[in-house]
Amino acid sequence: MEVKVYQNKVKVAKEFSKFLIEKSSNKKVFHIALSGGSTPKIVFDVLAEEFSNDVDWSAIHLYWGDERCVAPDDEESNYRMTVEHLISKVDIPEENIHRIKGENDPKLEAKRYDDLLEKELPKELGLPQFDLVLLGMGDDGHTASIFPHEINLWISPDNCEVAIHPESGQRRVSITGRIINNAKTVVFLVTGDSKAEKVRIIIDREEGYLKYPASHVSPKTKDLIWFLDAAAAEQLTIDQS
Repeated sequence: MEVKVYQNKVKVAKEFSKFLIEKSSNKKVFHIALSGGSTPKIVFDVLAEEFSNDVDWSAIHLYWGDERCVAPDDEESNYRMTVEHLISKVDIPEENIHRIKGENDPKLEAKRYDDLLEKELPKELGLPQFDLVLLGMGDDGHTASIFPHEINLWISPDNCEVAIHPESGQRRVSITGRIINNAKTVVFLVTGDSKAEKVRIIIDREEGYLKYPASHVSPKTKDLIWFLDAAAAEQLTIDQS
């Protein structure tokens, strides 16, 4: 894995934007699974406002790594957040946007999205393959919507599962470990000092680290990159960029 540390969230957003431009340039099609959460808001804002002209949006296809089972206009919707902070600000074709329909029956939607990934994505090792999967990490070490109490969902034989938030009981549709680890590149975007302890435990592989779903992210290509701000990386002993 590669760990990149920057001074603050805005710097993380700028450097990731440059990374995305480099990865997607000269590609006829580039499939990305997006993350929800607070850090992607800043990343999407910076990408749209400072780098939108450097991206060939006609080649970019957007998917979601997870979605809350709410309507697309609900304030908790990852899709709504992405529309507000990215999609509405860039010239991306509507047919390139492949949202999880959180308003649908969760189990039926997980199956529909599973089938959509099979249809839309190229195959590698017999499984759908994203060019890039973006992941966040919660304070509890969860990623996508695979939480520690349901870590068995990580090794599901299906592409998508219905997960349950441990506190609210909210249902969410999430891609599973087999899809995440089959991606060409996986990027963690993690900021804030509340994440620092879990970042240290997972990256340094301290005792008990495997109970956190984020620790199981290990793409077969070995192309795993952590973009951290100084606060999230404060317990690591590495240099800052």
